[in-house]
Amino acid sequence: MREDERESRPRAKAMRREMTKAEFVLWTRLREANRHGYKFRRQHPIGPYAADFAHVRGRLVIEIDGETHGTEEELAYDRRRDAYMQARGWTVVRFPNVEVYENVDGLVEHLLGRLGPHPAAKRRPTSPASGRG
Repeated sequence: MREDERESRPRAKAMRREMTKAEFVLWTRLREANRHGYKFRRQHPIGPYAADFAHVRGRLVIEIDGETHGTEEELAYDRRRDAYMQARGWTVVRFPNVEVYENVDGLVEHLLGRLGPHPAAKRRPTSPASGRG
């Protein structure tokens, strides 16, 4: 375990058992994407923080913001957290809970689009002799 994750790893593990409703809705859809070759993780430790969701290979962090992200103090914390992750090569995208509830399909499509072509699209070309294509 990396030193800067000594506290975030146990906290992340506990948070996986206590997802918010919006996180659960999005995780259900991201798990479907995982079955098709994308590899999302939930409550992924990054230094002293735990990202709501992360795609490690794509260095993409997805944060779902509920009502607890409204005060100036909380927004300043989020900015520090995002800056920490960005300084380590991660792209951080944030969505409010309401977007998950009202447009989860569009949100997932947006996220997958940021990651590039679907892994299954990288198939070998078929040969003319095979009778395909």
